Amino acid sequence: MADANDVQLVVSVLFLGMAVGQLCYGPASDSFGRRPVMYVGYALFIVGGILSIIAQDLDVMLLGRFLQGFGLAAPKILTVAIVRDQFAGREMARVMSFIMVIFIVIPMVAPVFGQLILWVADWRYIFVAILAIGLISLIWFHQRQPETHPPEKRVPFSLKAISKAFVKVSTDRFAMGYTLMAGIVSGAFVAYLSSSAQVFQQLYGLGEWFPLYFAMLAFAIGFSSYLNGRMVVQLGMQHLTWRALLILMVSSVLCVAVSSYWQGMPPLWLLTLYFIVAFACIGMLFSNLNALAMEGLGKYAGMGAAVVGAVSTLLSAVIGVFIGSLFNDTVIPLVAGFAVCAGVGLVMMRWIEAGRRHTEAS
Repeated sequence: MADANDVQLVVSVLFLGMAVGQLCYGPASDSFGRRPVMYVGYALFIVGGILSIIAQDLDVMLLGRFLQGFGLAAPKILTVAIVRDQFAGREMARVMSFIMVIFIVIPMVAPVFGQLILWVADWRYIFVAILAIGLISLIWFHQRQPETHPPEKRVPFSLKAISKAFVKVSTDRFAMGYTLMAGIVSGAFVAYLSSSAQVFQQLYGLGEWFPLYFAMLAFAIGFSSYLNGRMVVQLGMQHLTWRALLILMVSSVLCVAVSSYWQGMPPLWLLTLYFIVAFACIGMLFSNLNALAMEGLGKYAGMGAAVVGAVSTLLSAVIGVFIGSLFNDTVIPLVAGFAVCAGVGLVMMRWIEAGRRHTEAS
């Protein structure tokens, strides 16, 4: 391997596959329904899983991971479309909050199960387990999820119809503004996912305890997502989003300052406290930003979910790879990335909401 940081690509390329895939599934589901398109995504995920299992070099592994990501884009994006088919505004944010508990916590506790597998079997069995879980979820989806986009609401699958929907979504100030915010905030989180093993195993020497530590931090995201679902109907999405961004930025700036005092390696307990606060903010932001972006796109839920998901995921992957590449045997680049992303998010939110006030005044 040319560079030790290349190992991060195993994670990053998955997100790149998801970004590309989302552009396909959303428009297709507006024309053919949510369920048939979901099955296509599962099929590609299965192919990617098989390639990852039999991979003999990094190139094949990355191809398999890309296909896995491309397939995973279907449940990721169509879940949002299915929820938007049935809910809007604060109610959508409430439902998405509970969904985010699963979307975020399960992948983050997965390293615990991965470590358990490595204690008794070869690393390839991790991908066998992933494939098995995917098949179980496919069966569950087939049995339990009805179609939420009936034929009478579908649009013709044509370049003209797709272009019209794309222009509508991509020129919506509020949808694209909050989409970009979601991508920027997620970029710092992707950087954490990509470099956390280097930080906690290489710098802090957690070794086999790393998956347990990783899982413990995940509960901050899960709990805050759940809490957001309980509060958002009363307090509103903008109220919670603004305060989460502000707390994330301030806590990150303070952590950078403290880390500099310890030459880039603050005590583990202090870094843990920071990540609990940061991830609590991230949990609220994930649910609210998606709901805010989709708020006015009910008629174009599939295309809207596709554009929102693809743009935010692609942007987060690019930002995540960039921040991860800055790893210099300290935590400063990662924490500074959170601070900058939160600060940019605050500036963007002021611009977006100023446009809303101007529109309402007119």
